[in-house]
Amino acid sequence: MSATPSIESNLEKYPQEVTLTDGRRLELRVVGAVDRNAILAFARGLPEQDLLFLRVDITRPEAVDRWLANVAEGTTLSLIAYDGDAMAGYATVDRTPARWTRRVGELRLTVGQGYRGQGLGRHLSARIFDIAKSLGLKKLTANMTPDQRGAQAAFQRLGFVAEALLTDFVEDRDGGLHDLVMMTFDVDGLTDHADHSLQL
Repeated sequence: MSATPSIESNLEKYPQEVTLTDGRRLELRVVGAVDRNAILAFARGLPEQDLLFLRVDITRPEAVDRWLANVAEGTTLSLIAYDGDAMAGYATVDRTPARWTRRVGELRLTVGQGYRGQGLGRHLSARIFDIAKSLGLKKLTANMTPDQRGAQAAFQRLGFVAEALLTDFVEDRDGGLHDLVMMTFDVDGLTDHADHSLQL
């Protein structure tokens, strides 16, 4: 079995170009402070339904500043997809400094409305997955709502399994409650043969 590439060699691949199924060519870059305005513009252009389930409200400058501070500190690594000067989506892996979860990373993925169903989510999820593994993480998680079928399919292709369905776990801006699907991947393969079959 080949060794997992180092995080440095993984990040050296960027920027890189990907081609969507409709022929559009987008550039993937590692997130940095220069992306602040593009992130805000992207977030403010998302449908309200998408904003309901973001972990933080990245339509707010202070939330984006915290994200970029985490990137600078190394607890978060993120990729952005650009279509020219406009942001088309992003993927991120977050780590927590707590000792008991330091080997666990959470993957998140958001694709702009005009780029869905064109393979961008697949490109982003595969690449952030590789980055997460090169960080030495042992367990990866991804959370989404049951109706986010595209995101579930992207992570299932990577080997993630649906491990839990948490009822009424997410509260939207209007106080409505929604279920949350937790998907996981065990880097050491301990769950490769697990029979997980959630009925969603």
